[in-house]
Amino acid sequence: MSDYILKVENLKKEFQLSKTRKIEAVKGISFEVKRGEVFGFLGPNGAGKSTTISMITTQKEATSGEIFIDGESVVRNPALAHKKIGVVAQHNNLDRGLTARENLIYHAKYFGMDDAAANERADEYLEKFGLKDREHDYVRGFSGGMAQRLKIARAIMHNPDILFLDEPTTGLDPSYRAILWEQMLALNKAGTTIFLTTHYMEEPEQLCDRIAIVDKGELKAIGTADELKALIPTSNIVSIKLADLKPDFAEQAKTLPEVENAIIQNDVLLLYMKHEHPDFNQILEWIKTLNTSLQNISLSTSTLDDVFIHITGKEIINNGEGK
Repeated sequence: MSDYILKVENLKKEFQLSKTRKIEAVKGISFEVKRGEVFGFLGPNGAGKSTTISMITTQKEATSGEIFIDGESVVRNPALAHKKIGVVAQHNNLDRGLTARENLIYHAKYFGMDDAAANERADEYLEKFGLKDREHDYVRGFSGGMAQRLKIARAIMHNPDILFLDEPTTGLDPSYRAILWEQMLALNKAGTTIFLTTHYMEEPEQLCDRIAIVDKGELKAIGTADELKALIPTSNIVSIKLADLKPDFAEQAKTLPEVENAIIQNDVLLLYMKHEHPDFNQILEWIKTLNTSLQNISLSTSTLDDVFIHITGKEIINNGEGK
């Protein structure tokens, strides 16, 4: 048995926008996912994350390249590979003409579960995801959060070998986010590989064994959270909150002797320092020349957010996923 449950080789996807214009949403991505790991697949809006997942899970046809799930070619034999995967998509793909329980039972039977096993599993997940009192209601009346919880329960009904979660906790309150990850980690401990995209940056940092960063259809970096953080020239960051923050302050800050780089993020000036113990007196003297008042200043170590900004030049804010 191979150490890898998923292999992606030179995967490409083009969209024909008109007779004369096309875009390449995924540009020859290659990576491997180890059997039994929690794998994060992260990037800003329009990075190509959802398009890549759609090709891996047979929802979109690849323009070129190859995908193997547990040694089976998804391109040549999608039906066989599909039995090994579970998918929680961003869009609501529940059957609106069925009740919550019927959605779960139908899915379980599609994957060969008998009536007794399907009903037992449905009872378990309806209870765990707080849907037991709505099990006989049609899902067209469900709120977004309720629908998301049912989508997750449905995806794990057949105990897939690899579970794809595309922004799974969007719309969930913190208590159900905790329930979701409790269930996901239990599945993972039992042998299911988890493939995750999310814009809650604490999730991959806390949960993922390895993380891939994609941007503009390309794989930019892959590794553990610590390995990715090591890509930043410095791990020491001074955050400065000013009463009046002007766009050119970042460029001015880059001229300071101890500053490696400077950016503005969420109305805060971030200085990436060359040394572990920066000279705050020097920074404070510089701030006095800016004709504004200092509201807060602090020193912190780098996070995955900082890795994203360093690699892609933008924050990972996903209010919806572009291609």
